[in-house]
Amino acid sequence: MTAFAQWMQDRAARTEAALAAALPAAERLPARLHEAMRYAAMGGGKRVRPLLVHAAGEVGGADPSACDAAACAVEMIHAYSLVHDDMPCMDDDDLRRGRPTVHKAYDEATALLVGDALQTQAFIVLAETDTLEPAARLRLVGELARASGSAGMAGGQAIDLQHVGQPMSLDQLETMHRMKTGALLRASIRMGALCGRIDEAGLAALDRYAAAIGLAFQVVDDILDVTADTATLGKTAGKDAEQHKPTYVSLLGLEPARELAARLRDDARKALAEFGDRAARLADLADLIVLRTH
Repeated sequence: MTAFAQWMQDRAARTEAALAAALPAAERLPARLHEAMRYAAMGGGKRVRPLLVHAAGEVGGADPSACDAAACAVEMIHAYSLVHDDMPCMDDDDLRRGRPTVHKAYDEATALLVGDALQTQAFIVLAETDTLEPAARLRLVGELARASGSAGMAGGQAIDLQHVGQPMSLDQLETMHRMKTGALLRASIRMGALCGRIDEAGLAALDRYAAAIGLAFQVVDDILDVTADTATLGKTAGKDAEQHKPTYVSLLGLEPARELAARLRDDARKALAEFGDRAARLADLADLIVLRTH
């Protein structure tokens, strides 16, 4: 196992333990809701956002224990967004991470409440952690809230829904994905760095990295939607074409989309130059995001 693979395994295990501790016990009333919350949040996945939190924490010199709450909170927000995204009123999907989606495993009303409860639980985790000073907690709450709301993830989802079956320019597509996908990735990176010590110039460099990998993540998602199968993806392949959604592949073509992903990977690595070895894991994650197969 490579050093990077070992690091990912360790940080993913930390996140899994943090989620297990932070989520309400499945036996606690209302038991069905709490069971479904754990089903949604602990169902595996790549844990890219928690990994970004921890990798950026290394840039800021943060102890991993200081990053655990932020990693856990970000993953709860991500999990809630997937639960809602899969519902019939949104993307209407039956499969997520190789398992039935929450509204299929339970029901639509439960899925709606699972998303609501995971969102609020994320902020409980940040507010109540004892590994960070109150001022740091407040800043992390602000970062996560802004990334999740109408100027970030929720707003990007709204734009996405409005353009199903409608033409979209490349600039419009980029704006949508910087909100829908990129905002939470950026928040993960900023929150990790803020768990340690970093100045505004350092945050600006990390923002450049985040802008590149945030867009690259979506470009690669669009590529995989047309090149990978459902078993590999763990979710339904070909959904974008089926729903007539604008994508980087539909607008650029497959090979130009691949070239764009490669350029964004290079841009991300260049943004990290000033940090030296402290940013080694962020550089590794840029490679992982662009070269992944699911």
